[in-house]
Amino acid sequence: MSEDVKKPEAAAEQNAAPAQSGTVPNPAQPTNAAPDLNVSDLNAVKSIIDIATQRGAFRANELEAVGKTYNKLTSFLDHVTKQQEQQQEQSANAEKESK
Repeated sequence: MSEDVKKPEAAAEQNAAPAQSGTVPNPAQPTNAAPDLNVSDLNAVKSIIDIATQRGAFRANELEAVGKTYNKLTSFLDHVTKQQEQQQEQSANAEKESK
């Protein structure tokens, strides 16, 4: 039970911090748009996990879950990359045939 407990003041300061993207959500206008997540975002998450692991950010008992998640993410990204390459080849071939 060595979990860190945040002080209420620290939590309030975190919640009061503006969004890093430069835009502050307007609570008066509800957003119905789905969150935007793409392959480059997932590559960024992969890099973050790699850097955090190298810097010792995870406890020993957490490493198995981190490793499994990292491997699953890597497999998914490899699969998506191969699909994108195949689609580009198909569209290039179709373009050549149409000429």
